[in-house]
Amino acid sequence: MPPWTRRSFITAVGAGSVAKPAFAHASYAPRPATAPMKIGLVTYNLAWKWDLPTILKNCAEAKYDGVELRTGHTHGVELALSAPERAEVRKRFDDSPVKLAQLGSTYEFHSTDPAEVRKNVEGCKQYIQLARDVGAPGVKVRPNGLQTRAGIPVDKTLEQIGKALGELGKTASDHGVEVRLEVHGLGTSRVEYIQKIMAVADHPKITVNWNSNQTDLEGGTLEENFARVSRKIRHVHMRDLFVEEYPWRKLIGLLDGIGFAGYCCAEIPESPDPLRVTRYFRALFLAYRGTL
Repeated sequence: MPPWTRRSFITAVGAGSVAKPAFAHASYAPRPATAPMKIGLVTYNLAWKWDLPTILKNCAEAKYDGVELRTGHTHGVELALSAPERAEVRKRFDDSPVKLAQLGSTYEFHSTDPAEVRKNVEGCKQYIQLARDVGAPGVKVRPNGLQTRAGIPVDKTLEQIGKALGELGKTASDHGVEVRLEVHGLGTSRVEYIQKIMAVADHPKITVNWNSNQTDLEGGTLEENFARVSRKIRHVHMRDLFVEEYPWRKLIGLLDGIGFAGYCCAEIPESPDPLRVTRYFRALFLAYRGTL
């Protein structure tokens, strides 16, 4: 056989006699998205120093669909806002491709002090109104632990949290806003406990904020625990996607399987190069999903 020349190689390629490289095989093509899942950012901790214009600018540049505004941060979307200021926040999001995914509060209802629980319930009612005014579809709340050290049985604490959420359900309905319980806290982050809280609350406006904890793998497989609350999941937090001990691809597949149309929000540590980090998070998310 004569040696290959540039001319003979080009001729062979044109005639189709040179095999295509493996990466050109159809099985490597990105698959179409099966649900309108969206990518978002939690301002805790990566963006806690950003004001609202910076949040909107940076999220748009990183091609994020939405943002969860965590309370206590520089953006200042808090209860103290006046009616005109709330209207201005809403307008900023209306005019931006980046949408307000939810407000992230720290209201919690597990305390052994009834006055503390009542304070959190009433504060959350005001926060629900804030969410309505600025155009947020949901408010994140959390359980933050059990009270077994105080001699309180687990089921009693879960019932207390569920009843507080059930009361908030009416306010949420009145304002057209969901209350989303984060899968959070020492002990309370077990998905079986979140399922019990949801059963006590028993309200269509009381839903779940999946939090991608390692405890998702306790008391059953990821699939089994996901199924416990899947019909209630409205919002998702994700840690750094390079954390290999968590089955990210499997979680994303489960979300696709239920037609999840909410936001998967990056809740990742602060960085000196935040825009670069947010772009990497988005790229890895799309790669796990098979759409990149």
